[in-house]
Amino acid sequence: MRNGTVTTFILLGLTDDPQLQVLIFVFLFLTYMLSVTGNLTIITLTFVDSHLKTPMYFFLKNFSFLEISFISACIPRYLYNIATGDKVITYNACVTQVFFLDLCGVTEFFLLAAMSYDRYVAICKPLHYVAIMSSRVCRSLIISSWLAGLCVIIPPLSLGLNLEFCDSNLIDHFGCDAFPLVKISCSDTWFMEQTVIIFAVLTLNMTLTCVVLSYGSIIRTIFRFPSVQQRKKAFSTCSSHMIVVSITYGTCIFIYMNPTAKEEVTVNKMVSLLISSVSPTLNPFIYTLRNNQVKKAFKDSIKRLFLLSAK
Repeated sequence: MRNGTVTTFILLGLTDDPQLQVLIFVFLFLTYMLSVTGNLTIITLTFVDSHLKTPMYFFLKNFSFLEISFISACIPRYLYNIATGDKVITYNACVTQVFFLDLCGVTEFFLLAAMSYDRYVAICKPLHYVAIMSSRVCRSLIISSWLAGLCVIIPPLSLGLNLEFCDSNLIDHFGCDAFPLVKISCSDTWFMEQTVIIFAVLTLNMTLTCVVLSYGSIIRTIFRFPSVQQRKKAFSTCSSHMIVVSITYGTCIFIYMNPTAKEEVTVNKMVSLLISSVSPTLNPFIYTLRNNQVKKAFKDSIKRLFLLSAK
């Protein structure tokens, strides 16, 4: 986004109604605090509880860190805008927000694919699980997810840095996002839009193919288990991840692949709000409420804290 005559942008937000703004502020503040608290709790538990030092929880810990980074990239700024009434954001701050939002958003898909592979190995190749999912492999998958996210966003972002903004600096959104910025640019954005679509489709296809193949093999393997108890246990270890995958891919496909959603600004903003605030808030609760090991680790940690405070 070349800094031509426009040096600052004005974020219009979701509404100008003061009463609605208060409700939105309370809602976003609560979801932000719940998200950070929930994800930090998962990260802390994986560090302190010896039973959670497995590849599955290593990925979950990194996923929680990613969720905190993602929600922190835009929600605190919007809360500040509502609280102070200052809707101005500088050019550099806007570029930075776009970078971190896109990086975290794209990396999430690769990380979910890596987590799907981990579940595939755990259920389909249990005897070789420890050997295949070694700490070196797990670290490599995490690093690869972040590097893949970086490689995906660099080409469109490089093109975006050349956009010019001549007369309008009003962004019809609560944060700096690609579509609203492209809409107000006076440059020819056709090539950039095609690049974004190509990279988005490639990312979704690659990661979704990995997820579908992993869970296709998992489901076939589970149905071969002789006892109902074994099948239930196997499904329970995957159900949380399957719910998160469904929410993430469902909302993303709706907002980026549905042509109508691109035109409907209000719908676009509301779905973006759900992705930015509600999903990171729900994810730690989905994993903890449906996972007996995490619940047990949480209870044990609370007991230890009470014992320490009693001393």
